[in-house]
Amino acid sequence: MTLRFFNPSHEAEIRAFERAPRPASLVGATVGFISNGKEGTKGFFAHLEALLREHLGVAEVCWRTKGNYSAPAEAEILDEAAHWDFAITGLGD
Repeated sequence: MTLRFFNPSHEAEIRAFERAPRPASLVGATVGFISNGKEGTKGFFAHLEALLREHLGVAEVCWRTKGNYSAPAEAEILDEAAHWDFAITGLGD
């Protein structure tokens, strides 16, 4: 299966990037959820947290919410995310 990623930003300059290395296991991992702050993300993230903990052994889940649903995440959230094993972002309308 081929996965294609699209960058929906308005940036005119396309910059090359490398994918982050994939962990062999999620046992003991720390995951961060970055929400856009809309109501629909709460239930989805809560269910996803339960699945990650129960079935994949994730140890810690950090929930963060952006201050503005239509803007990029704040620098403080991105700084913290650098210490997570992986992050999941979501929106819920």
